[in-house]
Amino acid sequence: MNLVAGHTVGIDLGTSYSAVARLGDDGHPAVIRNADGAPITASIVLVESDRRAIVGPSSAQAIEFPERTVAAIKRQMGNADYFRVFDERKLSAEFVSAMILRKLKQDAEREIGPIGNAVITVPYYFTDPARRATVNAGRIAGLNVIDLINEPTAATLAFAWMRGELGRGDGESPERTVLVYDLGGGTFDVTVVRCTATTFAVAATDGDTFLGGLDWTRRIVDHAAEQFRRKFGADPRGEPHALARLTEDCERIKRILSEQQRAILDISFEGRTTTIGISRGDFEKLTADLLQRTRDTTQIVLELAGVRPDELDEVLLVGGSTHIPAVLRMLKAVTGRAPSRALDPQLAVAQGAAIHAAILEARATGGEGRIAAALHKRLRSIVTRDVNSHSLGVEVSEPGAIALRRNHIMIPRNSPLPIEVEREFVTDTPNPEGIRIRLLEGEAADVRACTRVGDLRITHLPENLPAGSPVNVAYRYDERRRIQVTARELTGNNESQVRIVWEGPPHVDTAAAFRKLAEEYQVE
Repeated sequence: MNLVAGHTVGIDLGTSYSAVARLGDDGHPAVIRNADGAPITASIVLVESDRRAIVGPSSAQAIEFPERTVAAIKRQMGNADYFRVFDERKLSAEFVSAMILRKLKQDAEREIGPIGNAVITVPYYFTDPARRATVNAGRIAGLNVIDLINEPTAATLAFAWMRGELGRGDGESPERTVLVYDLGGGTFDVTVVRCTATTFAVAATDGDTFLGGLDWTRRIVDHAAEQFRRKFGADPRGEPHALARLTEDCERIKRILSEQQRAILDISFEGRTTTIGISRGDFEKLTADLLQRTRDTTQIVLELAGVRPDELDEVLLVGGSTHIPAVLRMLKAVTGRAPSRALDPQLAVAQGAAIHAAILEARATGGEGRIAAALHKRLRSIVTRDVNSHSLGVEVSEPGAIALRRNHIMIPRNSPLPIEVEREFVTDTPNPEGIRIRLLEGEAADVRACTRVGDLRITHLPENLPAGSPVNVAYRYDERRRIQVTARELTGNNESQVRIVWEGPPHVDTAAAFRKLAEEYQVE
């Protein structure tokens, strides 16, 4: 890992809101306020016709220009087919995310000076392409991305650090088991972590990158729109401005229902207006299935970690959507203990990223850093251990049915990292010109339900190589989530390797994209 000149920070790149933090000389991970004096910035981009990009526009601006507004871009990270067109120019998810990161960087630099390096957070359940897309976005924004950290890991790191329990190294300390329930604006993760004074180990994780507070809001939107349609025969969801305004109002109603038992919503469309009342009970019925999905995931993760609810020392809430009262009741019912609000759910992830960034900086500087020797020693003493959130496998044919392909899992999800596995396979056709190994990520047997993460091909095979010839495949996944696969055809001893690393060559020209962002778009 190479550091460049400038400060090293942690960035929570969220679906709804983002934040930047830095570990201060006093050991406190301080969130850096934006140009408006707020600790968080809305992850919304308004691309104006004069190639000016406004990050975190006002509600009025977003409602007035819905066709030029991009929200929840995080859900599209890693989707190579996604783009938005503005003024005949295609903008990818990575490029839009880079605009958000550029704004965060600019605002933070007004407070602390030049920023060079960053740790960026991602949901635990992000696929490998989504992780690489996040790194690309950081590079396009002009950041040296030194690592990615999973959001629940970051939150738990902040929790343990700020309690003074991590990095003290004062002899043996009891192991604490923490469940992190992270329900943000657009993504959801549950993670069980075990930590002592010097070790930080993830036991199990699961989640959904298409489940979050946005989905709770949309249930109110659909409910209100249906009420309006039944009364007037017109649907406000069919007109972009009306939908944007209704969504904004329903987001406000959702927040009110976290504090009050009832809220009133006024809906106006095509010159007609109606008022509907929504109770907290109504809201909970509308979203019961969403909450059940998070409950099922929580119970699965406890089972995967081999942890009984009464063995948990803490249930930690992360993400703004954990303010929903039904979430608290559900977690207490599942775990038998009241969830903790020891940290600010919207800031904890950025703070944890800042601590992780400081740990990496301390290791890289070897004692010659900006921080005091005692703090530097504390940072360097911390050992982190992670697991993989998705299984890794190879595509194989079904015996006796070459045309049928399936995912053969080699490294199951929630395996402690690093891990290396070897398997022996056989060729399925005689005298092949080459042997292709397709690498997959996912749990399903159906290859179409998995994510393709790479390929390698063995060439220069022996002549007349019969079907059923042995091929050895060695699959390695290290602690920094870098994949290395080696395949060796054993008859002629021919080998091929592939390395899939987020630090490696990106699938987009980030240098050109950086110039485009810097020269063609004014980010505000």
